[in-house]
Amino acid sequence: MEDAVLVESLVKRFGSVNAVDGISFNVRRGEIFGILGPNGAGKTTTLEIIEGLQSPTEGSVSVLGMDIRRQGAQIKARIGVQLQSAAYFDYLSLNEILALLGTFYPKSVRPAELLEQVDLADQAKMRLNQLSGGQKQRFTIAASLVNSPELVILDEPTTGLDPLARRNIWGLIRQIHQQGVTIVLTTHYMEEAQNLCERLAIMDQGRLVAVDTPANLISRLGATYSVKVVLANPLTDAQIAAFDDGVEVVQGQFQDKNTYLLRLKDSSKSLGPVLEQIGKNGSGLEHMEITPVTLEDVFLELTGKGLLD
Repeated sequence: MEDAVLVESLVKRFGSVNAVDGISFNVRRGEIFGILGPNGAGKTTTLEIIEGLQSPTEGSVSVLGMDIRRQGAQIKARIGVQLQSAAYFDYLSLNEILALLGTFYPKSVRPAELLEQVDLADQAKMRLNQLSGGQKQRFTIAASLVNSPELVILDEPTTGLDPLARRNIWGLIRQIHQQGVTIVLTTHYMEEAQNLCERLAIMDQGRLVAVDTPANLISRLGATYSVKVVLANPLTDAQIAAFDDGVEVVQGQFQDKNTYLLRLKDSSKSLGPVLEQIGKNGSGLEHMEITPVTLEDVFLELTGKGLLD
């Protein structure tokens, strides 16, 4: 069976700026595929090309076995899209908006069924401006399902939501996926990518730096723990040089001048000497956090910066 999405050597230029710079990846049918990266990485531009909202400068994109340049109308009939921001008719109810959207497609799902799926059945007669932030996001996802799509594209579906509302959206995405729908989403939340996505493309400055499962990306680091320490005084070069081979200083003096991020291959063997070195010359340990390595560490390793830098 062909891929749901196939992107080959994709380039998108705006003047002299390469917003997307020669990327290639595939999305398998039936998977949740994520594109992870900071604002400005080129995630949204990539999605807009896949959706047919923008034309590529170079390269090719096929969606559900169809070419976006030649078969855009057929593609749009079979995919659902939730944009970062969307505008709806202010004086129509949720039920009326979905009914109207359904008329744009050869086939559509009943509004009542969609609202039930996203837990908004009791709000069917309300207007969008009467909903909470989480309810609005659930409604925009409902709108992306109006044509019973085979592929759903979600552009940062949980941005701006509180943690509870974000997890409710995660549950809705999993529910849609369990119905056999392929999902492509962008995010800059590490936890979201790690919890939802079967495979990830890490994107930075218009380029793909890695494509793999979250577990495989994390295993590439060859480390098990990260330690963030906040010190009263900065570490000296001699203290850093004295760390054993199991310790790597992956980020020195960030956030404030005396905060360091260390990566440990084995905390049981390495943490003791680390604390001993930190204690020398009056560095003064003020705060310490020990966490398993995450996608944040992967992103830092691959790009040299934190995701939100």
